[in-house]
Amino acid sequence: MEQPLFIAITEKEYIGEKMSDYLVKSLAYDGQLRVYAVDTTETVREAQKIHDTWSTATVAFGRAITGTSLLSQSLLKKDNKMTVKIVGDGVIGTIVVDARANGDLKGYLREPHVHLPLNEEHKVDVKSAIGEKGFIEITKDLGLKIPFTGKVPLVSGELGDDFTYYMAKSEQIPSAIGVSVVSTDNLVKAAGGFMIQVLPSISDEVLSIIEKKIAEIPAISVMMANGLTPEKIIYEICGEENTQILEKKTINYRCDCSKKRFGELVSSIPNADMKLLIEQDHGAEIVCQFCKKKYFFDEDELKVLMIDR
Repeated sequence: MEQPLFIAITEKEYIGEKMSDYLVKSLAYDGQLRVYAVDTTETVREAQKIHDTWSTATVAFGRAITGTSLLSQSLLKKDNKMTVKIVGDGVIGTIVVDARANGDLKGYLREPHVHLPLNEEHKVDVKSAIGEKGFIEITKDLGLKIPFTGKVPLVSGELGDDFTYYMAKSEQIPSAIGVSVVSTDNLVKAAGGFMIQVLPSISDEVLSIIEKKIAEIPAISVMMANGLTPEKIIYEICGEENTQILEKKTINYRCDCSKKRFGELVSSIPNADMKLLIEQDHGAEIVCQFCKKKYFFDEDELKVLMIDR
């Protein structure tokens, strides 16, 4: 198996006093497992701020963002990008998260103002917010003529199990995925997750060890609340002596929208509708659904767009 080059970046460079989120890629047990762990706290905080999500929606959206960060760093290379669409029958409706191989993420959700009572286990009721009926659809743009799209039904609505099911059924990669967001009073305290991928070379002994460890380790939220970094989460699962850190990747909430890109969208409006925008509305305002930034096109700009198309 071809292994990525080891990237020697110290933990201090990433976390220091106040640094950005990051994801760690590693191999464990002599290459029998791929293990990823990520801190998405600042990324989810930015998403919460932009979309004004309420408590339950914050946790659900944050889990979707965290899961997407893990999948994207496993499935994408170079300039590849992917879109994760989660459609359930719960009150949140559709969640969409875009990710790029460089670690940039952005997203939106249909209903951000969702606050539900805690479930019977006194935990955030993500299942009711997402719904138990629906699907996850992931489209990967790998630089080919036709993007690849995989689609699987929701199996729990908690999202960790749903991402795990997607990896097994659509990507044929047996995995275990855990995602967690801790939010109180609409403030994100911590967010992160891990993904373990079983490689074909795995022995029954190692498989048994890792299955037992996953069942025994504390919840991700507990580990992060105790100050565990992505590296230490991996060590908690596999043991530092069994782990080789391969790479660290910065994770950010970043939208790449621009007036030029929205101008191309506006230019596709039919002539009759464009004339109404010019003569009656005297312009058009477009709001980016990912970052809420507003772009205004005045009458003259709309006339130019009509001529140039």
